[in-house]
Amino acid sequence: MQDFSPSTAFSAIVTTLRAAGCVFAEDEAELLLSTADGPGHLAAMVERRAAGLPLEHVLGWAEFCGLRIAVDPGVFVPRRRTEFLVRQAAELAPDKAVVVDLCCGSGALGTALASSLREAELHATDVEPNAVRCARRNVGGRGTVYEGDLFAPLPRSLRGRVDVLLANVPYVPTDDVGLLPAEARVHEPRVALDGGDDGLDVMRRVVAEATGWLAPGGSLLVETSERQAARAEATVGGGGLVPRTVVSGELYATVVIGTRPR
Repeated sequence: MQDFSPSTAFSAIVTTLRAAGCVFAEDEAELLLSTADGPGHLAAMVERRAAGLPLEHVLGWAEFCGLRIAVDPGVFVPRRRTEFLVRQAAELAPDKAVVVDLCCGSGALGTALASSLREAELHATDVEPNAVRCARRNVGGRGTVYEGDLFAPLPRSLRGRVDVLLANVPYVPTDDVGLLPAEARVHEPRVALDGGDDGLDVMRRVVAEATGWLAPGGSLLVETSERQAARAEATVGGGGLVPRTVVSGELYATVVIGTRPR
């Protein structure tokens, strides 16, 4: 394990990260230096990053919507493009919004949305135990995190009351999972990536139940890819919701929104 002295740490870390194929080596070096609590910890972090562990897993956190979200090893890392979904949700949320975050992972979406609202009742679910533990740390006193599959663990009292339903479901087609970067393919749970044959299997399950959970005028928001958007919008519309698709060219993000008629 390399020992980084204060005078040579930055350049040595950049050299090490560049050799490992890290494109933004300088930025990553600064983050590692600012997070490490000593030379030994720093050396261990650089070694783990150079070995291919996602930067967020090495740091123990990811920046999302201006918040520092804890991200434990083996937990899905929130993507910057998904900030666009949160912004769309914030525009739709009423005062005293009831928010549900399905497939919550680290709880980043629900935490960010609840933090942006004056008042929110937040509920989040995930099937992965590691993700649930991580999400509970991030959500804290803002809401409740349940372990279970999609809607199954939610209190029945929420039916017909949900104003904003966030569902950042897996949407990578099964045959494409092997094409993902190793950081995702190796270090994130497959259940958070694999969306079935066409990538929309989990989304269909969400849509099939969404109307019964949404309040009149409430909205479901799902992220998808550009090539899947038309099919995803048709699926949302087929589930009794009024669909529309919004796109951010800056973040390369596509979000399908389905609103329950009043």
